[in-house]
Amino acid sequence: MIPIRQELEIEFKNLLSEQEYLSLFTHYASAKQPIWQANDYFDTPDFELRKKGAALRIREKKQGLVLTLKQPHEEGLLETHVTLSSTEAEDLFKYGLIHSEEMNEQLKSFDLQGSLEHLGRLETERIETVLPEGLLVLDKSRYLGHTDYELEFEVSNFEQGQKDFERLLSEHDIPQRKTKNKILRFMERKALS
Repeated sequence: MIPIRQELEIEFKNLLSEQEYLSLFTHYASAKQPIWQANDYFDTPDFELRKKGAALRIREKKQGLVLTLKQPHEEGLLETHVTLSSTEAEDLFKYGLIHSEEMNEQLKSFDLQGSLEHLGRLETERIETVLPEGLLVLDKSRYLGHTDYELEFEVSNFEQGQKDFERLLSEHDIPQRKTKNKILRFMERKALS
């Protein structure tokens, strides 16, 4: 198993209409092939992680499986990553078991009372474009019978990144929308089902 890895994620998000998504796609990424990925979300039956602003997911890409815990941090989200084997992933899906001691140590701070269970899957077609200001990401996501479109802008400096993000939206006549992250959108739709 690969050791635990942590990083601070500073990103800005904006939900897009399908037309806005297609316009940005044409402008920045029409020659690129989308990257497929799937996120499987986990929480306790009482959504204990969600209530504390955290999220736990397995991301499946062609390169493999990664378990990620996202938790609030003063300038974004602290992400803790652990690479999983297919057997380790299966144990989490079936039994709510995590084999990584480091990840279990991170989860201790949440004092979970319930056991982890699989809530569902969100599949994304992602296109990434490196700009001088940061990484521009266009996502088309499908989950629970719904499709949405999103712009993410990943940066290393919060203040400068916010200015660059606002300028990017303005240049493309896209209104800034308060946008929840994918897992919150997934959870809200899950609560309605």
